Amino acid sequence: MKTVGIVVEYNPLHNGHAYHFVEAKKRTGADAIVAVMSGHFLQRGEPAIVNKWARANMALRLGVDLVLELPFVYATQNAERFAFGSIATLHATGVVDAVCFGSESGEISWMKELAARLAEEPSAFQTALKQELSQGKSYPAAYGRAIKMLLPDTEEAENTRHAAEPNNILGLNYCLALHRLQSPMKAVTIKRQKAGYHQTDITDKNIASATALRRMIFERENVGLDVLLPYVPAGTLEVLKQEKAAGRFPMSWERFFPYLQHQLLTRWPEELATIHEMNEGIERRLLQVLPGTDSFFELMNALKTRRYTWNRLQRLLLYSMLNLTREKMARAECAPGPTYIRVLGFNEIGRKLLKKMKEVSALPVITRVPKNRHPMLSLDVQAGAIYALGYPQCIRKKEMQREFWQPPLQYENHV
Repeated sequence: MKTVGIVVEYNPLHNGHAYHFVEAKKRTGADAIVAVMSGHFLQRGEPAIVNKWARANMALRLGVDLVLELPFVYATQNAERFAFGSIATLHATGVVDAVCFGSESGEISWMKELAARLAEEPSAFQTALKQELSQGKSYPAAYGRAIKMLLPDTEEAENTRHAAEPNNILGLNYCLALHRLQSPMKAVTIKRQKAGYHQTDITDKNIASATALRRMIFERENVGLDVLLPYVPAGTLEVLKQEKAAGRFPMSWERFFPYLQHQLLTRWPEELATIHEMNEGIERRLLQVLPGTDSFFELMNALKTRRYTWNRLQRLLLYSMLNLTREKMARAECAPGPTYIRVLGFNEIGRKLLKKMKEVSALPVITRVPKNRHPMLSLDVQAGAIYALGYPQCIRKKEMQREFWQPPLQYENHV
């Protein structure tokens, strides 16, 4: 059975994702599709608008055969770590033949060539990237500039331009991870359709970015979810309605702001300085501006500077809310890659893939959280409990234990 892997967040799953799903199978000739998906918290440091089980449900309804979870330690970090964890997970399954991802360029050759160059000079590139970020540039802009510094040749100008786009950056890092892992999985990219990754306005009748859809959800919360129907598959809309009825949707940082305030206000600056990625004295600025804000949005706007971008700050505040120190992150990330493969859901084809995975996988395949677990998995469990704090009190107790009682979803109606 030929299988293609995809890396997703589905926040929420929309028509652009459905296009990617169809094209991924078509371009690779795959019989099955495996998705590795972020958990409750995402790469930009924000809570998913709906929990990972609901998003796995959306994926299965779309036709994804097997949904795996990307561990928190990779799902909430920069593009390089996010991409490495995703590719390493798919590689470890032993059943994935190709990886297909969307990009602004829609071309794979320059990514492969550039990834090979970056693999040869990783320290030089990281030094250049840090230098550009320290000057206040956004991550995509700094990434493009660092590429240009590393590859100053005139023939690399096109590559430099490509490397400043967010999905191209991810694609390049997917190729870099494949190179470093010496993975036999083939890389395939598809040109993204119309709506840009960070685009907040809806300009097309059928395709809108997840960012634009989230904005629509919060701005028109009293109108009803049917306004999403032109932009999302019917299965997505059905799941969102179910989650809203249960009080689990829509989730945003504002639901967690009181818990974040508590974590920050009960710690001295010296304690906050031990948080993962807390540096350059930002902890003192954080404690200085916090009392004058009464929402997460206000806090972010008070903190944001040229040097500290929105996404970087969101990740930092997420680590602070979880009290994730550098020492804790080091223990969770001590292995050279993921230490397990956690299954979130599958259909009949996915069941067959799972059976084969258990025979050939390089990592243990888990469907239940074991009592004795690696710190990497313990962090996933902690993140699940923290996410449940954003729910209404009447369901919070049960949801805080969901990591232990929820089995993988089984979707039987696809085949």
